[in-house]
Amino acid sequence: MSKESDDYPLDQATDHPVGDIAAAWERERPGTPVTSIGIVTPIWRLAKLLGDDRRRVLTQADVDAATLDLLSVLRRSGAPYTLTTRELSRRSLVTAGAVSQRVARAERQGLVTRAPGRSRARTVDVSLTQEGHDLVEATVDQVLWREAELVGGLTEAQQAQLTELLGVLLRDVQQRLGDDRISHVGLAD
Repeated sequence: MSKESDDYPLDQATDHPVGDIAAAWERERPGTPVTSIGIVTPIWRLAKLLGDDRRRVLTQADVDAATLDLLSVLRRSGAPYTLTTRELSRRSLVTAGAVSQRVARAERQGLVTRAPGRSRARTVDVSLTQEGHDLVEATVDQVLWREAELVGGLTEAQQAQLTELLGVLLRDVQQRLGDDRISHVGLAD
């Protein structure tokens, strides 16, 4: 275990503000850059809290995150709620194989249908069924109302500022890492 883990066991780490962690590293390793701790640590903690809460909401709604993601992409596409598997992959930000698995699972549940593509040979169109439409309508409201409640401690101006700053940080980190993919916390397969 790292020194930080020894000093702050996981079950007690939430009791210590990130400033204490940064100060401890400055004391133990002078010259080590610690400014990122005040940004990265809360982001990791928030991602964990938000991901866990979303999983609880989805469990109560009896839908898995990957299926909701698929249904949501189809629903956001507008009527007739049909996309090719290639377009689903692009919009879901997951691999073609993951989309194929999601579509097969949702089709077995009666949430989507597959048909030969109309646009080109070897394409597959995936369409939202009425049952899939109803499920996404009910579930998206549950998820988004809950998440709005969770960020409700911030004013509208603070939410807008945070949204902008997180976007700047995300784009910069993606550029530095050479990775422009965006993954969905709590929505990975």
